[in-house]
Amino acid sequence: MQFRDRVAIALGDDGVAQVRLTRADKMNALDPDMFEAIIEAGQALHKMKGLRVVVLSGEGRAFCAGLDLSNFARKPSPDEPELTDRTHGNANRPQQVAMQWRKLPVPVIAAVHGVCFGGGLQIASGADIRIVHPDTRMAIMELKWGLVPDMGGYALWRGLVRDDVLRELVYTNREFSGTEAQGFGLATHIDSDPLEKATALADEIANRNPHAIRAAKRLHAGMVELGTDAILMEESLEQHAIKRSKNQVEAVMAGMEKRTPKFEDV
Repeated sequence: MQFRDRVAIALGDDGVAQVRLTRADKMNALDPDMFEAIIEAGQALHKMKGLRVVVLSGEGRAFCAGLDLSNFARKPSPDEPELTDRTHGNANRPQQVAMQWRKLPVPVIAAVHGVCFGGGLQIASGADIRIVHPDTRMAIMELKWGLVPDMGGYALWRGLVRDDVLRELVYTNREFSGTEAQGFGLATHIDSDPLEKATALADEIANRNPHAIRAAKRLHAGMVELGTDAILMEESLEQHAIKRSKNQVEAVMAGMEKRTPKFEDV
């Protein structure tokens, strides 16, 4: 499945979707077609039957080099929405490109290598988990161009990066490595082959009760947005819906019988 020659999706029999940014000749930089292709890919994933986990990666020398600098010379079309217009629920178009990975009902694992700057880092930050090559070049780049991060970064970095560290990285737009990113909270794991590691982790998650995995992702989203009383009730509601369901019983039986579970997909 291909979108505007910018993004490709391949869904495996195990329910793991490999989503690849395919503008390798431009280091997967974000031009208007890339913005649209990523959103179209996200919409397709929302509708995809049998989807259990997403692995997000970039082809070529980079995960994503951020905004294509040719955008600065581009004259907006008269019908182009304002940044303040909420075109995708609570987000505008650039924000949706990063936020949609959190909005997906299944876990998303980003495999990050090469270069991950600006908007590329905000896209990676939308993933549930980030596997990063230790030598990846990373930066919150926007201040270099006299701008602020505006693709959902501030919403996505809550709970990941210590406040004073985030302020320094934003104010200075300094470059840092994948190894440093783990210390900052922007990388979950460091690995010499991020895509292989991310795929192995996706395979492991795909062998868990898909209803419980989706419920857990909803609970993680609520953990940031809701108060304690609401979180406690959400835990109870999700568990009540799952407990003694066919997939939950299968998880128990497969564990006791030491076999691969056979789950019904959502």
